[in-house]
Amino acid sequence: MKPLILLTKNQKMQEILSKLDQVIDTDSSILLIGETGVGKELFAEYIHRKSKRSLNPFVKVGLSAIPADLLESELFGHEKGSFTSATSDRKGLFEIANNGSIFLDDIDDFPLALQSKLLRVLESKEILRIGSNTPIPINVRLITASKVDLKELVDTGKFRLDLYYRINVIPIYIPPLRERPEDIPLLMEHYLKHYAPDKDIKISEEALKLLVQYHWPGNVRELKNLAQRLAIFVKDKVEPKDLPVEFRIENPIQLIVKACKHCFISDGMDFNQVVSCLEINLIKEALKNSNGNQSQAAKSLGLSLSTFRDKIKKYKIDFDK
Repeated sequence: MKPLILLTKNQKMQEILSKLDQVIDTDSSILLIGETGVGKELFAEYIHRKSKRSLNPFVKVGLSAIPADLLESELFGHEKGSFTSATSDRKGLFEIANNGSIFLDDIDDFPLALQSKLLRVLESKEILRIGSNTPIPINVRLITASKVDLKELVDTGKFRLDLYYRINVIPIYIPPLRERPEDIPLLMEHYLKHYAPDKDIKISEEALKLLVQYHWPGNVRELKNLAQRLAIFVKDKVEPKDLPVEFRIENPIQLIVKACKHCFISDGMDFNQVVSCLEINLIKEALKNSNGNQSQAAKSLGLSLSTFRDKIKKYKIDFDK
């Protein structure tokens, strides 16, 4: 199978790829951590295609898309007659992935009630179909993905500690697009060519500046969506008028800094008051952009989670969604 090429000019991303190259041919479990839309599925496929298992199955499982009452049957299979609608024997996705790789996306949404069974499968390397007492050996490379810090779920009792250690052998944090602005022109040009191979679409300097300074809450998925739209409607050059309105308004962080500057000059605040004002507004904006997820908000500001929480407590910030 032809290996995937992940396009990047970002140093952190290049370090991630270098780290993956060191572990790709081991069978160690890999946990991909990153916001929605950063490309975790693409990374999982990259790992599989470069591995010694590349000629064997690669099974992608979107855990959040499968109803909880069907999840066990989907993953581990069932025997005929094991429940009302089981009219025939059925292989589970772990069996289908045998000798290959299985990618469990949104592992943070995996029901607590099934976590012990998943742990047993990973440790024993065998599955039991629903309604059967006969173990079936499996040999799979496990890749999981989470959009949140699983340790937080462990601390709140929503994720088993033993399962966390089992899947978190090699954690890989994929930075959001806003933290790698040098990749934005590269990716936009790539997807414009992909969606409009018969056109030679350029990007004006003004439009490129707006693309780079945009916050990209939907990450690479949002960029691909925009590239597809531009590929349809733009003839030869992307101009600011071709971009959605949210790209043409000022960045919220820039507005906050300007507002604090106004407070300092016009409202007579001293230095410490302006700093406090700025911190409060930056924290609120980060929480808003992360839908209330403190771990993601802290990372977006370059703070440790403990420091971020100390500041929330200090300023008595209400962080409800």
